[in-house]
Amino acid sequence: MLTETELLQRIRTLKDPEIGRTLQELDMLKGVKLTGNTLKVKIELPAHAYPRRERITDAIRVAAQQGNSDLSTVDVEFSAVVRGNMSGGAIGLRAKNVIAVGSGKGGVGKSTVAASLAYGLKTLGSKVGLMDADVYGPSIPHMVGSIDRPTAMKVTTESGEEIERIQPAMVDGIKVISMGYFLKPDQAVIWRGPLLHRAITQFLKDTDWGELDYLIIDLPPGTGDVSLTLSQLLGLAGAVVVCTPQQVALLDALKAISMFNQVKIPLLGIVENMTGEIFGRGGAKSKAEELGIPFLGELPIEVGIRVRGDAGRISTLFSEDNPSRAPLINICEQVAMQVAKQLLIAPKMPTLEIL
Repeated sequence: MLTETELLQRIRTLKDPEIGRTLQELDMLKGVKLTGNTLKVKIELPAHAYPRRERITDAIRVAAQQGNSDLSTVDVEFSAVVRGNMSGGAIGLRAKNVIAVGSGKGGVGKSTVAASLAYGLKTLGSKVGLMDADVYGPSIPHMVGSIDRPTAMKVTTESGEEIERIQPAMVDGIKVISMGYFLKPDQAVIWRGPLLHRAITQFLKDTDWGELDYLIIDLPPGTGDVSLTLSQLLGLAGAVVVCTPQQVALLDALKAISMFNQVKIPLLGIVENMTGEIFGRGGAKSKAEELGIPFLGELPIEVGIRVRGDAGRISTLFSEDNPSRAPLINICEQVAMQVAKQLLIAPKMPTLEIL
């Protein structure tokens, strides 16, 4: 029977099925302890939304029991700590990962995907904020059904300075900010670029977001000032492009992809929304394969999504009986893993002590 040290050496060289690096390189293996015929292994995942973690369990069991007939039990214990680069630290933003959700045109369900991504990541265990950067057409407050409004509160900094901070609305465990909270229902925003830049900056710098694993930002449709402002203020973890399957929509999605490339925002991939008989299927997936970028999943055109969004109940899309739950969870998992890959693709060689 192999010793604890020999089992450790064998397990640490296993490759993670999602990222393709060894458990040692990814610093995911946190401990190995052999007691009699029982082996306990601790694995720290880089995201709560890690998909199909049983693949790691199976690989560890096969590796540990190969040639070890006396090893009767292999227990794998999982924990999760979201990795991030905390790129907003320079402006006081304590979010590990900031993810922008954009599109080349309006009407493709970008806000629905952004809100669903926020609630999905929260459902899977992460701390999430949702920022509506569509100043001219804010729809997030309606979709999430927020009753409470953001408030202003004076806080004292570590240096003793008293400053005023915006307290975001708290909706079903998610912190939310939007220009929609500060407008009358029929009021239009007529601003030039500098005012828009100031509002986005205030939402990021002056809002008390607290510590977040992910801040999801719903961008305005098309290409414009907001993405440039974000790229200047902080380094985003990446952007998600939402489009529908038909070719006309894909042409506009290509413009959004080009914009993110120009402002140096990493592209996490494409989501195909409203998949089904009306708009077709597979257009976004084919385009992603053609461009060599990740395809993050498809969301069927399903009346329940529209009904829940209109009723301000987006969070209920993740109830167990909702048919859209599975494709939504898949999209959340794919986005989270693309973020993790951005950070972990470079090999790491940590020092690991046997428990």
